Amino acid sequence: MPHRPKVDREGRPFYMTNIISVGILQERGIMGENTVPTVFEWAGGASAFERLTTVFYRRVLQDPILAPIFASMPPDHPKHVALWLGEVFRGPETYTSQLGGYPHMMSKHRNLGLKEEQRARWIQLIASSADEAGLPSDPEFRSAFIAYLEWGTRIALANSQPGATPPAEAPVPHWGWGEAPPLPPFPNTSDPSSHVEIIEKTS
Repeated sequence: MPHRPKVDREGRPFYMTNIISVGILQERGIMGENTVPTVFEWAGGASAFERLTTVFYRRVLQDPILAPIFASMPPDHPKHVALWLGEVFRGPETYTSQLGGYPHMMSKHRNLGLKEEQRARWIQLIASSADEAGLPSDPEFRSAFIAYLEWGTRIALANSQPGATPPAEAPVPHWGWGEAPPLPPFPNTSDPSSHVEIIEKTS
């Protein structure tokens, strides 16, 4: 079966939305062809993470392992998690300015008594949700994305146990490309064909 990329409301493949986001930054002189974009920028910005958490938490509420944890989830929870992920991946510090940063996030996990099965299922479900939400599928992005999720969920698991004493104050972690950044030249709106070729080779 031929590969059919997911499209946005205007009929553009989601990876084209990512290219346009990078291209706008280049046009404004914020990013050059040899400037490595942040993971946040490469993902497609805030809207990409909002799509991700919308898909993810819809699935969570139907999942027998995770649904009991999130049965009383407030309606704005997916939006808050999107803000957290955006800040982690070096986007705007909105989660910190509006919600209180690390202390607020940590408070949501205290005394939940999470289990490894639940942590592992959370990772599995959000990874597959990234596909449905149209986040980039290139190995560099997925490597950085999953690396943070593995790290963060293991800390959340530890902090959720009865008697755990995590630090009361800490900065929001900032996550980059690690050992596998994308290679220049980076895509822009004037010549997206090179990125399309990369996407098709890695899809």
